[in-house]
Amino acid sequence: QLQLVESGGGLVQAGGSLRLSCVASGRTFSSHDMAWFRRPPGKEREFVARISWSGGSTYSTESVKGRFTISRDNAKNAVYLQMNSLKPEDTAVYYCAAAYGSSWTFDYWGQGTQVTVSS
Repeated sequence: QLQLVESGGGLVQAGGSLRLSCVASGRTFSSHDMAWFRRPPGKEREFVARISWSGGSTYSTESVKGRFTISRDNAKNAVYLQMNSLKPEDTAVYYCAAAYGSSWTFDYWGQGTQVTVSS
C-alpha cells in the first residue's frame, strides 16, 4: 500500500517555474514506477511524465519536453516534477501516481495540487 501526498503547487506567472513534490508512505515505493498526470479545467486527465522505479528511465508527453523534468529520490520516498517556462495552458490540478513495475495501471494516486499559470 502506498499513500501519496503532493505539494508545491501555486500561482505563477507565465515563464516562471514551480517544483512539485510527491511523498509516499509505504515500504514499496522503490518497486513502483511513478508518474505525474494533470487535469486542466474542464478537460480529461492527461499524462505528463513517468520515471522508472530505479530512476534510470524517464518519459514525458511532447507538450512538456524540454520544460518539465521528472526525478525521484528513493531514499526519501519522493518524486518531483520541475516545471520551467510555464505556460497558461499548463494550468491544471497535478496528480502523482504509482504503478507496480512497468505496468500502465496506476494503483495509487495522490489528492492533487493546483497549478495556475497567469498570462
